Amino acid sequence: MLEKRVRELLDAAFEERPDLFLIDLDITSGNIIKVIIDGDQDVKVADCIFVSRAVEHQLDREEEDFSLEVTSAGVGKPLKHHRQFVKNIGRKLEVLDREKVKETGTLEAADENGIKIVWKVREPKPVGKGKVTVDKEWSIEYDKIKQAKVVITFN
Repeated sequence: MLEKRVRELLDAAFEERPDLFLIDLDITSGNIIKVIIDGDQDVKVADCIFVSRAVEHQLDREEEDFSLEVTSAGVGKPLKHHRQFVKNIGRKLEVLDREKVKETGTLEAADENGIKIVWKVREPKPVGKGKVTVDKEWSIEYDKIKQAKVVITFN
């Protein structure tokens, strides 16, 4: 019952702020409510406060005691939602598929069905000695992705 009410309140909050979206909702047996959000732009502390208040102010602690935690999706956390992929177009991703194939490349496209990453690799020349740089690309559907993370680089 609590989960249904929290989902309704979150839906209302995200209707009011369509730039934000739900990544994960977990309610433990002790009524500890953990909400993870993301946004089409960066998520600010004020965004977490907005979502927290939208839920907390509509629940009655006298009726059911609870603890509420609203956080943003972390930088190194796997991407789960289509909108997270769209937001990260142009960034480097590490993608692992369900067959354990792993590639790292630049996210070039993300649509409703899947993503496309591109990268360069040095391979032996087809004829003669030496190596040549080859452009590679991988298009993969969301349901075939086991995990995808943004690769953080420090220059």
